[in-house]
Amino acid sequence: MASIKIKQLKNQQPSKRESNLNGFLRTIMTKDISLGSKEFSDKKKANFYNDLNILLSSGIDLHSALILMSEETTNKDEKKVYDEIRKHVINGLSLSEATERTKKFSTYEYYSLRIGEETGSINDILKDLVSFYAKRIEQKRKMKSAFSYPLFVLFIAIIAVIFMMIFVVPMFQDVFARFGNELPYLTQVVINISDTLIHNSWAILSIVGGVVILFLLAKRHKQFDRLKSGFLLRIPFWGELVRKMYLSRFALAMSLLTSAHIPMLQALELVRKMITFYPIQSSLAKAEQDITKGKSLHESLSQFKIYDKRMLSLLKVGEEVNQLDIVFNRLKKQYMEDVDYQTSMANGIIEPLMIIVVGVFVGIILVSMYLPIFKLSTSFGY
Repeated sequence: MASIKIKQLKNQQPSKRESNLNGFLRTIMTKDISLGSKEFSDKKKANFYNDLNILLSSGIDLHSALILMSEETTNKDEKKVYDEIRKHVINGLSLSEATERTKKFSTYEYYSLRIGEETGSINDILKDLVSFYAKRIEQKRKMKSAFSYPLFVLFIAIIAVIFMMIFVVPMFQDVFARFGNELPYLTQVVINISDTLIHNSWAILSIVGGVVILFLLAKRHKQFDRLKSGFLLRIPFWGELVRKMYLSRFALAMSLLTSAHIPMLQALELVRKMITFYPIQSSLAKAEQDITKGKSLHESLSQFKIYDKRMLSLLKVGEEVNQLDIVFNRLKKQYMEDVDYQTSMANGIIEPLMIIVVGVFVGIILVSMYLPIFKLSTSFGY
């Protein structure tokens, strides 16, 4: 069983453990990382690692722990994964090998668990994985809470404006036609826009559909990732929030890997294939090449604007004193705190801003429709 294998590894001589660890670490460079199936979400993974850590820490063996977890859960997807892992464990595979066979877990998780098994620190690795996924879930929730409401308001505003342009404005247009007077400039502009929407609705819908299809096709190309990320980072406020969010993920992953004493090249490759944000992916690919040529990590990353000076300075110090794991842990906390603060700030700024934007659009349409009436009443001397 995997738990017995872990105990045996804990009793091995340090040199033999290091030999085993180096043996499988050399294979990391030849492996591709998969983010796992979407059916097994971050929340389910966090629950899996948390429950497993509690049971194993209580002295229960791996097989019994998986049985308890399978019997306890009411979620069919979770139960199916637990039973599949247990089946592989019964057949003699370790926990890391069993999770890999399910194809629901990433290569990052596989090597993390493998390191825990080889070094006898499986409970520490499970805690790190729980922390990793808990932070990811927290980040996603805060980002959704910050932008879901404003986007919903924007969507409703667009629908309201289109409705007014197609149904309300033509009603006023019929009234204005009876007057026979020249319309104010603003009113004429709004009427022209309304006519365009009504008479070219199918053409506009076709263009929008074409843009959506092109967008979906372009997503498969690296060039699109580069352009998209560059555009996001240039958006005021939002760009800085996106930058810090991905840097916090980078620091979190590197903190876990450096704490487990994974060689720098292998750690960078694992993180590069986990984080799909183009600026970080490309910078880590370049860093791998530079490190093989003798450059330090901070020297290589200093070529890229996405990394701020404070981060580079701390990495330089961490490399000099051989304490990169501590540096990455502090950077992780700093960036997560910054993301939390800026997300809270976004909630306070974006909501009233969206209300103002909606009010301005609706107000312009209403004013433009009533201007001819005011002008007409003035001409009659009222």
